Amino acid sequence: MRLLAIIFSIMIAALQWPLWIGKGSWLRAWQLDHQLVEKKQHNEKLKERNDALDADVRDLKTGSDAIEERGRNELGMIRQDEVFFQVLDKNHPALTTPSSASVAKASPAK
Repeated sequence: MRLLAIIFSIMIAALQWPLWIGKGSWLRAWQLDHQLVEKKQHNEKLKERNDALDADVRDLKTGSDAIEERGRNELGMIRQDEVFFQVLDKNHPALTTPSSASVAKASPAK
């Protein structure tokens, strides 16, 4: 009788193995569900980005204000009869004094 109980216990464990640890196990289903949630969040971010790009395209196609704004910001364009002022920061490389090494290289040879 004891041998029969051991055999049945082994058979039940063998039948339960795929459910808990095998290819279609609960653990694998939980991992796939977690991956699905991450992919949905990523897709939502991409959808928001695509919506913003779509709005930019529609604005560029229909109005001249968006074209003018892009020309000013990205290409540095100005209108005719406008005066352009450029304000530089104190730490801007063009405002710093050149080092002695760069002055020596820049001076012509005698």
